[in-house]
Formats: sequence, C-alpha cells, structure tokens
Amino acid sequence: MQFGARLLKTNPVNPSAFRDVVDLEREFLASGLHALVAMMRMQPISEFAGMPVPAAPAPVAIELSDASVTFGRGARAVPALSKTTLRIADGEFVALVGPSGCGKSTILRLVSGLVQPTTGVVIVGGREVAARALRVGMAFQNPTMLPWMTIERNIMLPLKIVEPFRSQFRKLRKTEFRDKANALLEQVGLKGFGSRFPWQLSGGMLQRANLCRALIHEPRMLLLDEPFGALDQFTREELWSILQDLWMAHSATVLLVTHDLREAAFLASRICVMSARPGRILDDSQVTFSRPRTVANTFEPDFVALNQKLRAFIVDARTASAEGAA
Repeated sequence: MQFGARLLKTNPVNPSAFRDVVDLEREFLASGLHALVAMMRMQPISEFAGMPVPAAPAPVAIELSDASVTFGRGARAVPALSKTTLRIADGEFVALVGPSGCGKSTILRLVSGLVQPTTGVVIVGGREVAARALRVGMAFQNPTMLPWMTIERNIMLPLKIVEPFRSQFRKLRKTEFRDKANALLEQVGLKGFGSRFPWQLSGGMLQRANLCRALIHEPRMLLLDEPFGALDQFTREELWSILQDLWMAHSATVLLVTHDLREAAFLASRICVMSARPGRILDDSQVTFSRPRTVANTFEPDFVALNQKLRAFIVDARTASAEGAA
C-alpha cells in the first residue's frame, strides 16, 4: 500500500480519498494474485517444465535391525551371526556370499521365520516375521521331490497347503491349478514332463521343477539356498538364465545364498559379502550390469573385476578369522 501512503502525504486533509485509494489498491492486489494463481495452474513454470518426477522409493520387503543369532547357551553357546542390519527393497534380487559357516543360511532362516533372532528385530513385509504368515517360496540344493508323486503333483503341493489356494484345491486341481503348473513347466523348458516321476528326471530337470514349485503359489518372496550347487557348470549356467527370466517375469523379492561369485554377479542386483563366523556384512554393493545378462557377459572385464573384488573381500575375511583364532 505504498501508493496510498504517498497520497496521504500529498493530501492529508482528505482522509476519505485515502480510504478509497486503499480499497482500490487492495482489489488490484487481490485480482492480481488470483490471476497469478490461475496462470500457474494453466502453465508450467518454464524452469521445471519437462523435468522427470522422481520415482518413489520401493517399500522395504526385508529388514534386519541389529539381528544376531547364538545357538546354545553358556559354555556351549555358538555365535552364528553378529549384530546385522540389512534392508532389501520390494522386488530386489540380493545375493549373500561369504566363506562357509558365515551365517548366510542363518539370515535365510531368520527371514523365513525358521529361526528367531537372539537380539534385534526381523521385519518382513512391514511386520515382525513371527507376527503373521507370509507367502514365501523356497528352493534348496536338494530338490526334495516326493518320489511317489508325479512332477505335476509335486509342483502343486504348495497350492494344497497355502491359502487362498488351499480352500479351492479340490475344485481346481484338475483344471486351473494343473494348467498353472504346466505353464511354469513350459517356462523352464519342461513341457510334457508333468506326468513323469522324479526318478525319471535328471538333477538339472529336477531343479527346474523345484523352481516351479517355489513359484506356483505366487510368493511375495523367494528364498534360495544354493539351489544350483550340486549341478555341473553347464547346467548351472543354463538355470541362471532361467531364474533370471522368471524373476524378471514375476518381480518377486529374491534372497539368494551362494558360494559361486559368478552366479551372484549374474543374477543379483545387489551383493552382500559376509565375514567368517560369527558373520557380519563387510560390503554391500549394487550390481549395475544391464539385463538380461548372458553367460558371455561373465567373461567381460567389468564382470571379472567385480568377481575379483568379491574374492578379495572373502580372502581377507578368512585370513583375519584365521589370525584371530591363532
């Protein structure tokens, strides 16, 4: 209202004129502000026009907060995992690598609820792991197929156990659920093998069927404990590609335990390197190679350099553990 103040100085004897001018000035400012707001709504500010909107971070699927595990008590207590903090986003593929006995599988059991933390908290899907059941798929080094059941029936076993599929199993086992099992078998290259028995398939074929069983109930999370460790190199590499394709198609959160550094770098979006027992995370690195990855990529210089970096961490951890024991 500077204009009205100047008018009062030049015409102090006419206060009514001053009030009229002030009212006009207020209306002008108000109309100007309304026009400015309308323009801002209609037109983007040129400085920010066309700028991408940052994506919201993915929700946390798995969270360990100072979680540790000690087996036994007193003089017989064996510390398996030091206090560990780890966060895994929804849809992320994380690999745990490290020397034998470092606590990799212990973390897997913590997440699945098979082991309770001695200290700290384990949060899965936004709740403590013991608070509610979570739909989880699991695959281990041994496929553990039931020998008296066909491959198709073995794959459908989770549908017989896990809700909401369990209540519909009798009704849909010979139609929709069977089609679901055979569609997964086709994805992993086992089309037509659903009617065979486990003893009629090779180890690599059984492990493919094992992946189908782990995925058939549409789990939010897939826990893999060295699923390809017992296979020959060529079969293992073939299954890396199959697992990568399945993960890209189903977008589950995956936690993989492996001793194979090439396998970890091929499959994972993040790799956590663990120390010798009692385990702790020494390094947590993103894997930035584009997807889909191929076996040929694993021989490229950047890929080899990542493997050497991981190997150096593990060798240093084993050396430090041996020196501490001495």
